[in-house]
Amino acid sequence: MRTPFAWLTGLVAFLLVSPADALAKAADRPNIIFFLSDDHRWDRMGCAGHPFLKTPTMDRLAAQGVRFSNMFVTTSICAASRATLLTGLYERTHQFTFGTPPIAGKFSQASYPAVLRGAGYRTGFIGKFGVNIAQADREAMFDFFQPIGRNPYLKKQLDGSLRHESELAGDRAIEFINQQKGDAPFCLSVSFNAAHAEDGDKRPGIGHFPWPKAVDGMYEDVEINAPRLSDPNIFQSHPQFMKDSMNRIRYFWRWDTPEKYATNLRANHRMISGIDNVMNRVIQHLDKVGVADNTIIIFSGDNGYYEGQRGFAGKWSHYEESLRVPLIIYDPRAAKKQRGKVAGQMALNTDIAPTILSYAGAKVPGHYQGRSLQPIVNGNSPNDWRKDTFCEHLMENATIPKWEGVRGRRYVYARYFQQEPPYEYLHDLRIDPDQLQNLADDSAHAKILKRLRKRCNTLRDEYGGEYDPSLVANYKKEQNRKRAEAQARRKAVQQKKQRQN
Repeated sequence: MRTPFAWLTGLVAFLLVSPADALAKAADRPNIIFFLSDDHRWDRMGCAGHPFLKTPTMDRLAAQGVRFSNMFVTTSICAASRATLLTGLYERTHQFTFGTPPIAGKFSQASYPAVLRGAGYRTGFIGKFGVNIAQADREAMFDFFQPIGRNPYLKKQLDGSLRHESELAGDRAIEFINQQKGDAPFCLSVSFNAAHAEDGDKRPGIGHFPWPKAVDGMYEDVEINAPRLSDPNIFQSHPQFMKDSMNRIRYFWRWDTPEKYATNLRANHRMISGIDNVMNRVIQHLDKVGVADNTIIIFSGDNGYYEGQRGFAGKWSHYEESLRVPLIIYDPRAAKKQRGKVAGQMALNTDIAPTILSYAGAKVPGHYQGRSLQPIVNGNSPNDWRKDTFCEHLMENATIPKWEGVRGRRYVYARYFQQEPPYEYLHDLRIDPDQLQNLADDSAHAKILKRLRKRCNTLRDEYGGEYDPSLVANYKKEQNRKRAEAQARRKAVQQKKQRQN
């Protein structure tokens, strides 16, 4: 067991290592492309058993690589999760989400792009960055940085046509690949905004989930059934603070009538198929330029998505639909006997950064809290692999209740710690995989509840300690002070001009 703040010792040791120590012969190292989708549940792929969603590229990568069936994010919201993907750290440690200070330099300077660039890789980023870091740190992370926003998804081109953000991400990925010359390997992160809804446009279908033109008409002939967990009693079983949460508020934006549900689900799935199309185009281009045989492809999602299950929208809370995401790793150099497998080990978004660095042969910072998945992809099963993980949600938002908990192989524990008194959940996945029963008040499970409370506290303290609201409060206070000073300066300038006139 790591001691509290053990990550700090590892970080100091890593930062004292010269970048030259991480260099290896470029010819011996693979290229890496990391595709990331947004609001993408683990079961929203054909290869994961979806009955009609068409994802042939994802399916092919899974057939030729390894699909992880138990991949989880440790915080289910894009800002915190994407910070975790970059830094290999839990939110409790990197302390970044919406409304917080930028990611600390000591963490961004040890992010996987920064380490790779120091080890001789050419690094690129395209799409939704989703985090706030110092400009100097960001410039040290990437040779090629092309963020693309989703407001709007369909962007007018010079010839007056509209092109979807996902397609533009593919265009720029090909541009980056074409720029690679010489022996230096590359790592490209392609981070899609899709399939995130366009929150500012609540019109069902193309307004709320704008899809690329290439997938027009898909799924129109598919009968859309109600969400599997749509029994009103499931929603009603929740405490009032959950019924009043953002999970319910946004349900009425997207999923609250059969017609709206069907229209939005088809549109959402078109966006996923649109991502799949773009991935295929980029992968085909790798083959065209002759580097496909030495390019590892990783595909995952930044958080899950309810899609109307339980009477909820969005993500943010502790259920499986929120925390569980897809993960496929394809290594074209792997032995054929290791291809097409499904790995059942628990993988986390904390594992992405060390996995990328491990494949690159770069030094993995000692303070990282995830582990490389490369041994599992290679067919090994480490005896000391994790059996559970800490998970949490700490964003300051009155309609998103904060919580912390433990997701294990059998039990899920969650504590919504700002309720009075704190509200606890305990689920037994073996007898209740849909998490419909809360066993926290069941005397027969008192010992298990006590054990998981203790485990939650241990992990919480290891990764940073109890939640401190002063971090956000002080940051907001400082931001308000700066805005007030800027406003005062503008006013003084205006008054001076008026006097001069």
